[in-house]
Amino acid sequence: MNSLLAPAYSGARISGCWNLRSGGSGEGSLDLLLPSVSTGLSPRKRTTSQCKSEPPLLRTSKRTIYTAGRPPWYNEHGTQSKEAFVIGLCGGSASGKTTVARKIIEALDVPWVVLLSMDSFYKVLSPDEQTKAASNDYNFDHPDAFDFDLLTHTLRKLKQGKSVKIPVYDFTTHGRQKDWKTVYGASVIIFEGIMSFADKKLLQLLDMKIFVDADSDIRLVRRLRRDISERGRDIEGVIKQYNKFVKPAFEQYIEPTMRLADIVVPRGGGNMVAIDLIVQHVHSQLEERELSVRAALASAHQAQPLPQTLSVLESTPQVRGMHTIIRNKETSRDEFIFYSKRLMRLLIERALSFLPSQVHIVQTPQGEDYEGQTFHGKRITGVSILRAGETMEPALRAVCKDVRIGKILIQTNQDTGEPELHYLRLPKDIGEDHVILMDCTVSTGAAAMMAVRVLLDHDVQEDKILLVSLLMAEMGVHSVAYAFPQVKIITTAVDKKVNDLFHIIPGIGNFGDRYFGTDAPPDWSDEEMDEPSY
Repeated sequence: MNSLLAPAYSGARISGCWNLRSGGSGEGSLDLLLPSVSTGLSPRKRTTSQCKSEPPLLRTSKRTIYTAGRPPWYNEHGTQSKEAFVIGLCGGSASGKTTVARKIIEALDVPWVVLLSMDSFYKVLSPDEQTKAASNDYNFDHPDAFDFDLLTHTLRKLKQGKSVKIPVYDFTTHGRQKDWKTVYGASVIIFEGIMSFADKKLLQLLDMKIFVDADSDIRLVRRLRRDISERGRDIEGVIKQYNKFVKPAFEQYIEPTMRLADIVVPRGGGNMVAIDLIVQHVHSQLEERELSVRAALASAHQAQPLPQTLSVLESTPQVRGMHTIIRNKETSRDEFIFYSKRLMRLLIERALSFLPSQVHIVQTPQGEDYEGQTFHGKRITGVSILRAGETMEPALRAVCKDVRIGKILIQTNQDTGEPELHYLRLPKDIGEDHVILMDCTVSTGAAAMMAVRVLLDHDVQEDKILLVSLLMAEMGVHSVAYAFPQVKIITTAVDKKVNDLFHIIPGIGNFGDRYFGTDAPPDWSDEEMDEPSY
């Protein structure tokens, strides 16, 4: 299972994972983002997804897809400084909680909203309980039917900005499916369920508590329609279950929790006055949590000696000669690509020397023992910061057989100047790996910091991350090293200055445009996030 970005609401009862740029369709969707290098060397006009006239969301008949990126959720120290805003939705079965959630999401008009359903956290039933469930004699409307420990753990991690795995419950078989859903990157979490207010630990995680109230007759009609059409039940079984379990549970466990709600919404999704009030409050809370990371980086940790975690490739005549060629503005595109690839290969080989190793004895064809070294770890994974970071992947693949590759797209918000996360595709269980994070140029370090933060949120250990870049500015080196002192930084050169436009000086120009043959806009900067020089 690949790790995906947290979504706009996707229409599913579990947490969806959709973003216009990621498409949810796997790495093939990257073809829409990245120009091909193999189509010849003629310049092409530069495409950008940062047009200010672009609508913030796209509504379809099935789901709402947001086009905006996720802004920083951490400070210049690299630590999380804001948690996701959690809205708890409680109410009786078929009261309209999911409909209210949809209305809130559409009215919020913000990216990275997760809808988390309590239905995903039913306990795994024993064989005897399975038999009872098949005959509608198991009480799914009792607090004991839910795995509150897993639910609380999952919601807490998601609120903290971590990657989480959500169980997928099958209402036909009354069991969990084998594959769980991976969700990451929530700015707002909408958590809905009949027992949302039933656990004290859960209540402590909720920033806003909403109770959706609906007439009991309406709830019964909705439940009949849903359970028969969506869950394969017969009408007799639904009515039996309602009278035996659903109605008593509502009166005993659910209705009394209405007093805990901050807002009670009668008539469900049709009550737009209540929904507008909810949205206004959430917007005000999100505005208070906005961060400015790049401005802080520009003034922090400077005029310090370069950190010990930095390793710069030895400046041999060959290395300086290659830098002379790729830094020269008159260098042709094919020459730029050729010598960039040579430097990338040297850089990757240098990075691999920092991976842990252990003694390994083999026998030579002459029958003699040779005491050598072998990699001491589970796996090596490469992660490229798109667009230009992807150009380093061939060098990594050339020296690491069967290496796994992940991709991260980070772009600059042209209005705020802040980095935003737009796309994320990481291999399964990356938390167990040593990760080589690839970015061709690093200026202030904001994109690199965001990428490292993403890896940490996916349980990659900080001391197992190696940041490799062809060219870095001292500002970027200090920013990354200060925030993440255990991350190893490897580059071929470090330039001292960054100008007011965040260009590295003397620099290399816009690496992505020079490599892919696209035209940079007049106001391009090394901070432009579809270029990996931030």
